[in-house]
Amino acid sequence: MLKDVAQKTVATIATVAMLTVALAATVRAADDATGNPLQTQIDHGKSTYASKCSHCHGPNMMNSGTITPDLRAFPDDKTRFVTTVKNGKNNKMPPWGDILSDDDIGDLWAFVSSRRKP
Repeated sequence: MLKDVAQKTVATIATVAMLTVALAATVRAADDATGNPLQTQIDHGKSTYASKCSHCHGPNMMNSGTITPDLRAFPDDKTRFVTTVKNGKNNKMPPWGDILSDDDIGDLWAFVSSRRKP
């Protein structure tokens, strides 16, 4: 009897987890009234950038006179960007992996890459 209850509990938890993920994906996809998920990511990334990144990297993705790079010139390398944001860099940029979700970092990438200099 106890084993049946445990199995049902695990099944219920798994179902709730799957529904939560599905609902989050649906809400995220419906965020943008135009139906453009990339623009939604860029908008979310812009907001995250303003609140978490602009104090060091500058409001326009460059902050002359500091050690921070001009993010408009960041290479087209999402893996490098994600790794740097998550883990920090050279003890100068703090790691954000415990603060920002993977979606937040993906949105930041969408914003930064949308502002890249040609």
